Parts: sequence; structure tokens; C-alpha cells
Amino acid sequence: MKTVGILISGRGSNMMALVAAGIPVGLVASDTPDAPGIAWARDHGIATFAVSPKGIGKAAFEAQVDAALRDAGCEVIALAGYMRLLSDDFVARWRDRIVNIHPSLLPKYKGLDTHARAIAAGDAVAGCSVHIVTEELDAGALLGQAQVPVLPDDGPETLALRVLEAEHRLYPRVLKEFASR
Repeated sequence: MKTVGILISGRGSNMMALVAAGIPVGLVASDTPDAPGIAWARDHGIATFAVSPKGIGKAAFEAQVDAALRDAGCEVIALAGYMRLLSDDFVARWRDRIVNIHPSLLPKYKGLDTHARAIAAGDAVAGCSVHIVTEELDAGALLGQAQVPVLPDDGPETLALRVLEAEHRLYPRVLKEFASR
């Protein structure tokens, strides 16, 4: 199985699920140096890289992340709550080797506020999707999806919690398969 680099911005619960599933993680990187997920990774003996892009710019930040991932021997990147858009250049350097978990049943509800949008539309089901990252937002080839019912009394927060549980089951399974190719 290929070594995976994981990019996070916050708590990193999907990253934790990937680690718990035995994904070989070479590096956890973040754009938020004080992200709780970075501290968790360090505490669990996983190499980390964290620097804010503020003051250095996106291109310099991505060059540092790219170098750190390559130095750690990463062959695949998993976005796990990483809340920045990657540049076209970065995506091109890692073409077909970046995967993302998105909290909707793509192609529905690309971008943000997916749970509120599903509820507002009256959807009976919501869910999550694992896809290849391309230069177009949330548009890459689908690798897997999981459905979650939208309950009559759901708000965005309650639906989000159930979708996150589905993400924690789906992402490790799909990433293991992808990283084994």
C-alpha cells in the first residue's frame, strides 16, 4: 500500500479514522499550526508539518507542503477536513493522486453548506462522497459514496454528525483500495 500524506485544517476526525484503519501515513500536514489534529498526530508518533500561508503566500506555502510530503515519502494525498482550495499547479503535480471526502452525494452540493442545502431542497437522503481531486471544485471521478437519511427534525448540525459517522466508515475503506492500486 502506498504511503499517504494527509492534509487537515482543524480537528482531523477523518484523519484519525484513517490512522485507526491502518492507513500508512507518512505525514500529516496543516495550514493551521495550532490545529488540534496536528497535536493528535504528534502525540501518536506521526510526522507533522504545519505552517500558516499568511505572510508567505499560497505558492510558497504549497511549495513547502509539496516538499514536506515528498520528503516523507508520500505517494498519495488524502484531504481530511482541509479547508483550502489547492492551486491548479499543485493539483497538476499530484495528478490522480489526491483524494477528498466531501459531505454530500456529489455531484449535488459542491462547495460549502452542504447539509443546509440538502435540507432546504427537501432531500430524503444526504451523504458523503470520496473523489479524485481535480482543478475543478468537487468534480473529480467518484471513488465511493455513502447515503444517510435526512430525518424530519434534522437541522444542519444533526445531519452533519450522521454524515461524519458515514465518512469515518467510507473514507478508510475507499482510501485503502485506492492506495493499494
